[in-house]
Parts: sequence; C-alpha cells; structure tokens
Amino acid sequence: MKHNHSSTKYKENSLSLAGAVSMGTAVIIGAGIFALTGQIAELAGSLFPVAFLVAAVITAFSAYSYVKLSNAYPSAGGIAMFLEKAYGRGTITAVGALLMYFSMVINESLVARTFGSYTLQLFNIGDESWFVPMLGVFLLIFAFIINISGNRMIGTFSLVMSVLKIGGIAVFGFIGLWLSGFSSESFYVPTTQPTTEIGFLAAVALAILAYKGFTTITNSGSEIVNPHRNVGRAIILSIVICVIVYFLVAMAVAGNLSLGEIITAKNFALAEAAKPTFGDFGLWFTVVLAIIATVSGVIASAFAVSRMLAMLTDMKLVPHSHFGMKGSIQKHTLVYTIVLAMFLTIFFDLSRIASLGAIFYLIMDISVHWGVFRYLRKEVNANIFILLTAIIMDIVVLAAFLIIKAQTDMLVIYVSVIAIALIFIGERIFLKSYSHAGHLGKEE
Repeated sequence: MKHNHSSTKYKENSLSLAGAVSMGTAVIIGAGIFALTGQIAELAGSLFPVAFLVAAVITAFSAYSYVKLSNAYPSAGGIAMFLEKAYGRGTITAVGALLMYFSMVINESLVARTFGSYTLQLFNIGDESWFVPMLGVFLLIFAFIINISGNRMIGTFSLVMSVLKIGGIAVFGFIGLWLSGFSSESFYVPTTQPTTEIGFLAAVALAILAYKGFTTITNSGSEIVNPHRNVGRAIILSIVICVIVYFLVAMAVAGNLSLGEIITAKNFALAEAAKPTFGDFGLWFTVVLAIIATVSGVIASAFAVSRMLAMLTDMKLVPHSHFGMKGSIQKHTLVYTIVLAMFLTIFFDLSRIASLGAIFYLIMDISVHWGVFRYLRKEVNANIFILLTAIIMDIVVLAAFLIIKAQTDMLVIYVSVIAIALIFIGERIFLKSYSHAGHLGKEE
C-alpha cells in the first residue's frame, strides 16, 4: 500500500523518536498559547484553565484515530492519505484534506497577527493599530524568503528556536505559578460574570486549536525510525508534554491577572500577566518569547503546509496552475499559501481567524474519525467506543462554538459556510473533469 509522489523525496529512518517528539512539540507549542489564552478566558470565564485540560482530554480521544492510522499506514501523505484509505480518491477525501490545509493556513495568519500584537507591546502601541497586520505580512514575507532559499540551516534554526521557545514558555508558567503561591485558586479566576455551559464548551473548541499541531507528525511516517510504532508514540508524548506546559501557563496567567484584565489584553495576555510580577523585564521576556515562537512557527508551518498542498496536487485531488512561475510544484504551493495567509492577516482580526480555524479543523477531525469507524476499524483494529466518543465530543464542542458565534459574530459562520460550499462545489467540478481516469470513491 505504498504511494509514491513526484514532488517530494523522503529519507527513510532519518528521524528518531526523540526527533519526532521534538518536532511535534515545536509545531504544537507555537503561537497558539500566546494568541488563544485571552480568547479562551473570554468564553470560559472563571474556569478557563480547566478549558485547556478538557481540550486535552478531547485531543487524546481524537489522537486515537491518528495513532491507529499512523501505525497501520505510515506515510508522508498524512491526513490526505488517511482520508483516501477510508473514502477513496473522491470528493470527501479532497474536501477533508483541503479543510485541513486551510485550517493550517488560517493558523499561519493567526501566528502572524500574534507576532504583530506582541511586538507592539514593546512600543506601547495598542493592538488595534494597522501596524499589527503590517508586521504580520512582513513576517510572512520573511518566512517565504527563508523557505524559498532552500537553506540547509533551516533545520538547525528551527531546533534552536524550538528549545528556546518551549523552555522559555515552561519557565514563564512555572515562575508565574510559583509567585502566585501554587494556590488551587488559580484554577478559578474571580469574576462577577457566570460561566455558561455553552460558553465553556466553545472555549474548549478554541483550546483544541492549541493542540492540533500533533496531526503534522503523521506526515513524518516515511521518515521516522520504526514508523509502525514510533509515529503513534511521538503523537502521544508530544500531547502529554504540551498539556503540562499549557496548564502551567494558564494557571500562571490566572494567578496574576483578574478575568477582566485577561479579556482586556486578550491578544497579548501573557505579556500582561508578566507585568505584575516581573515588571518591564517580564514584558520583554514574554514578547521576545512570542517573537521566537511566531517566527519559528511560521517558517515551519509554511514548509509543512506547502508540502501538504504539493502532495494533494500529486494525488490529483486539487487543480494546479503555474501562473507563469518556474520551479517545483512545492515552490508554487508555497507562494499560494503565503499569499492566502497574507490576505487573512490583513482582513481578519485574531478572534475571527481563530474561529474559522476551529470550525474547519473540527469538521475535518470528525470526517477522519467517521472514516475509521465506517470503513477501517477492523483493518486498524480500532475500538468502536473510543471512535464514537471522539466523534460525539467533537460534535458537542463544535455545536456549542457555532451557537456562541451565531449570537456574537454571524460573519464567521457566513464565511465558514460559503468557504466550505465553494470547496465542495469546486472539488466536485474538478474531480468530474478527471472522471475519464476513473475513481475509487466509496461515496460516489
């Protein structure tokens, strides 16, 4: 069941388990924790640290399908290949893979705007300024230049940045929690506003975004040592490390700021949380951490996302046009990815970008679990109870999130519905144009 694709070559046994875990945590612990903490607090209210824990439980159930699939079919195709195994090479596979692609591009624009929001804290400029999208666009251009140069130092640069980022965030969380007295009150931020069940579940939907990077580990199947065991192990270990780091940070923020202060500074909550204890040093430390996290995150993401789109192109699941450009397909897909991320960075604020990413990701995640449950559970020896629990959990948090957005920001729902409809219709038309080659789509 091997698939060979022309765009990319992979070196077997080139990635150890430790290497895969470090790569996984580097992708997962990105700008999400910087960008999302305030938004999650706004939705979850006083229980926002708990929202990270509940999201971790749901992520653990979600990871089950990916671990089972990775163990059975280790492949560089990752999620696109998993969907193809379940649904065949048809519309559902193409739409699901594109939803994953767009959620990753959306994440890049989230990271880019977070870079702008935190950087401006050094100059005492509010994050409503037009400097935020401008700085975000500059970061995306920088990431493009680094990726297009083909510099072999990218790997070393990413590793060093990841160690600094993860170590720095863990230190921030531990010291912040220690100085707030390790109090159990950090679980609960005093507020006069009651937390609603739907608001809490919607916060969990956003918190899941902070963990979703684990899915990129599935793309390393053809490179990791002993992939039938180690891809799954890398996913599990990466999630465990991230749960510990995120919870430390959430508790530290809760211990140093009131809920009102967290919500007011929602796009740069970690920088604000460092001020009461550390003063100007804390502000600089946190902002530098955020810059390291966002720069390294965008560079790694631009590579991974463009590689995924190149893979979809090779699988003949998406149309491709050179637009007069020279070079490989992956260079073209890098251009498309960066341009799309720039568009989102300029025209959407952080809250809306995160909301779109959560909706797209959860729909794609449900389609993966359903594919395993409906078509592959015997092949991969998956537990029906765990699969159904993962599906139900995803549906519940997605429904809660949509209800909250319907009450507060219908534009997000309109954009999501229109985008998904366009992806679905476009794929139907494109795949029909290839019908002379014959398809194996189970849904058709």
